[in-house]
Amino acid sequence: MEFFIANLAPIMFATLVLFLLLGFPVAFALAANGILYGLVGMELGLLNSSLFQALPQRVFGIISNDTLLAVPFFTLMGLVLERSGMAEDLLETIGQVFGPLRGGLAIAVVFVGAMLAATTGVVSASVISMGLISLPIMLRYGYDRKLASGVIAASGTLSQIIPPSLVLIILADQLGRSIGDMYRAAMIPGFLLAGSYIVYIVLMSFIKPSSAPALPEEARIYREPNGSRGGRSLLVLMIFATVAAYFLGQWIENDTAPVDEKVVVSLLLWGVVAFVVASADKIFKLNLLSQLAQRVVFVMIPPLFLIFLVLGTIFIGVATPTEGGAMGAVGAIIMALIRRRLTLDLMKQAMDTTTKLSCFVVFILVGSTVFGLTFRGVNGDLWVEHLLIGLPGGEWGFLIVVSVMTFLLAFFLDFFELAFIIVPLLGPVADKMGIDLIWFGIILAVNMQTSFMHPPFGFALFYLRSVAPKDPYKDKVTGKLIQPVTTGQIYWGSVPFIVIQLIMVAAVMIFPGMVMHYKGEQSKIDPSTIKIEAEGGYGTNIYSNDDADPSAAFK
Repeated sequence: MEFFIANLAPIMFATLVLFLLLGFPVAFALAANGILYGLVGMELGLLNSSLFQALPQRVFGIISNDTLLAVPFFTLMGLVLERSGMAEDLLETIGQVFGPLRGGLAIAVVFVGAMLAATTGVVSASVISMGLISLPIMLRYGYDRKLASGVIAASGTLSQIIPPSLVLIILADQLGRSIGDMYRAAMIPGFLLAGSYIVYIVLMSFIKPSSAPALPEEARIYREPNGSRGGRSLLVLMIFATVAAYFLGQWIENDTAPVDEKVVVSLLLWGVVAFVVASADKIFKLNLLSQLAQRVVFVMIPPLFLIFLVLGTIFIGVATPTEGGAMGAVGAIIMALIRRRLTLDLMKQAMDTTTKLSCFVVFILVGSTVFGLTFRGVNGDLWVEHLLIGLPGGEWGFLIVVSVMTFLLAFFLDFFELAFIIVPLLGPVADKMGIDLIWFGIILAVNMQTSFMHPPFGFALFYLRSVAPKDPYKDKVTGKLIQPVTTGQIYWGSVPFIVIQLIMVAAVMIFPGMVMHYKGEQSKIDPSTIKIEAEGGYGTNIYSNDDADPSAAFK
């Protein structure tokens, strides 16, 4: 009994792990463990019966948390966009742009995956859309099945690291940090990860050309009267729009503006310049732009507008993340209305799925609150702290062990469960060790992304399996018999991209500057040069030696 009392916290945690391995629902496993060991602790005299009196207030605190309102808003936005036809237009057009290159279709999938991630924030919407649209085309033209399935699944998971991501919202809430700061910090790692996927595709297309062939001539639908594709016109337009956006950005933005704000504003300005040029060319029939160039511009404008509507308003400071999510949801509905895709049935399905996911999140959060209340009551937080702070290597040892543990747990738990179970235990320890919690959150976010790609339980793999062909079928365009995609091919296709994700985890750890830019410009005054002097016996005059006019240094 003495051993049981002394080790109640690790026994409680081991019981939770056992319940989860048995397949018991996560929310109820957490709550049941919290209540069970709370009663046991009271019986043993370790806990006071008044402990659970704090529980109702904690639950009401969760329900009244405005931050969590962003979850249903972004979910609804993603589900409406999935049915608005935006993904189809993007994949078709960007596929035509990159199609003539070896691996071009796969590059287009990554590009569209990043665009959808920056507008939807929902993995299922991205993976299912791209699986339905691009997988048949890639199979039609002879892409390696493992490469094709891996690219689609990995590109869909970009929704969990590129803002507006549901994972980042939950992590920010659990770590007690600003969602806006978490979004800013995730921008560079997210887009670098997308760039890493493209680099891998390019390498594969050179090492094994047959795995990622270019589109044949007959599949390139945009042609000019002289027979050219119009790629040169598109390149000139992109260069012109980029240069114009740069100078407009320099004029609008000051030098101290954060990197993320500059990126989002530049994207909007690029879209505005390109749209004005393409519209003028079309209205006045100047024939300066090719069909392909005009198509690219008009397809890119809606997602760029949505990105600015959501992320731009957050980064500039016009809206909170919750308000940005609401604006994004309204924007998605308006976009679906303009495209004549908005129906009562569509809204019913989207709202039904949004309600289910939001309830799922809240129930897990309530369960984790019950568990956390008892776990801290039996000094579980101190047990975790002593366990991790005593690791060799200090901060680096802690980060490496946590990263390995998160990666292994991701085989069995999804990102919501990981965020609600391990982050409340690890966050206080990281804070006590002096680790920046935003940096820590991004390391966990990139790591948790692998939970979607792990065989055999990765959700992205399940989503792709649900839309990938299971039986041989006759292609409508070529008339050829296309063989199915096996589950083994989907699993093996995910492995290289999991490795890339782990490399990105290491990169974020080794180069924290990728994340720390969220802090913006730091004060240039050296605190060691500040002096405090009495003046005439009344008050104080505080100034810095670095200032030419000491009296004006501080008011």
